[in-house]
Amino acid sequence: MAALLYLKHAFNLSDEELVARWSENVVWQYFSGLDYYTPKLPCDATQIGRFRTAIGEAGVEELLKATIDTAVQTKAVRPAEFERVIVDTTVQEKASAPPVDSRLLEIARAKVVQGAKQVGLTLKQTFVKEGRELRRKASGSAHARQFLRLRRTVKRQRTLLGIVLREVRRKLTTVSSDCATAITRLNTLLERAERLRTQQTHDKNKLYALPAPEVECISKGTARKRYEFGVKASILVTHKSGLVVGARSFPGNPYDGHILAAQMEQTHLLLEDTGKSPRQVFVDLGYRGVDRDNPSVEIIHRGKYRSLTRQQRRCLRRRPAVEPIIGHLKSDHRMDRCWLPGQLGDTLHTVLCATGYNLRWLLRAMVRLGLKAAFLRLLWLALWAVISGDEPRRALRHAPGLAFLGW
Repeated sequence: MAALLYLKHAFNLSDEELVARWSENVVWQYFSGLDYYTPKLPCDATQIGRFRTAIGEAGVEELLKATIDTAVQTKAVRPAEFERVIVDTTVQEKASAPPVDSRLLEIARAKVVQGAKQVGLTLKQTFVKEGRELRRKASGSAHARQFLRLRRTVKRQRTLLGIVLREVRRKLTTVSSDCATAITRLNTLLERAERLRTQQTHDKNKLYALPAPEVECISKGTARKRYEFGVKASILVTHKSGLVVGARSFPGNPYDGHILAAQMEQTHLLLEDTGKSPRQVFVDLGYRGVDRDNPSVEIIHRGKYRSLTRQQRRCLRRRPAVEPIIGHLKSDHRMDRCWLPGQLGDTLHTVLCATGYNLRWLLRAMVRLGLKAAFLRLLWLALWAVISGDEPRRALRHAPGLAFLGW
């Protein structure tokens, strides 16, 4: 099951695609610990989600730690590289539709009516036909930029939702306690729908998704996407090789500098077996003013440029190297949209995306180190041929283990 989590995020697959390809791929089965090819599904696709929830945050951090330890054991990265790291934050978006007010109000009305029917309530009015018509009008008014009509339509939608909510609350006291689970679910839905009905445009704690109240509106100042809806995620990579040694989500949209201490705490746990810990942290200007909160590391950013040494200035030029890594995490390892529910899902998804990136990093390191070893062996055999006086091509042709190079 751990191997399936590695492969899922390393190759950007859904649970259904993962189990189907695993049953056809011999290399993946060998990676999972099997000695013989097994032409059947490893498990049901739903079991992957249950296993992921069962191991929790500590379990997925162990998977990330295993990739870091493997990189050290195979000498793909030197432990001394862990003393210089780069930290940056990004937004891990939630798999939810854009939070349009008219759409959210119509969904809330429909869900409340559905939940009331499940507990056995018969409502006097459900406003199904009028709700659909108002949703269509709101869409047309917004497209035509007729904002006065749009406001009147949204106001009517709030009125209809309030009528349904008050009727459900009046009749909910007459329901028997036999279906306690459905009643609890309906109460939660009523609370969220009321919060959605009464929230204003400029409220700080707005509800952007009815099934996911943890979604937040975050502005990172990018021209491509002004607002993103999800959770803030922090990524920490080594300065030279770009190996991810820290990944964590932070709900509440905190200031970047205030999450540095928590991120460094996770990194210290992941690097405890290597005997090294970060000493220099290269960051952007979002981490200014937090030197006193992080006395164990030296925080370097371009705001201190005049006081930096020549070596520190040269190392600071590599700080943007974390940006393409974040891009690969989103485009190649599923960090662009989080489909897991709740804040726990955001936390697990962030760490697992970093785990998948590290696995692909190790695969590239294997190729790089393997080619380097082959080159050194070719160089040694050529020198041996010169010393022995034999023809170089004949010596290389009879050398064992070099047939894969075509000699």
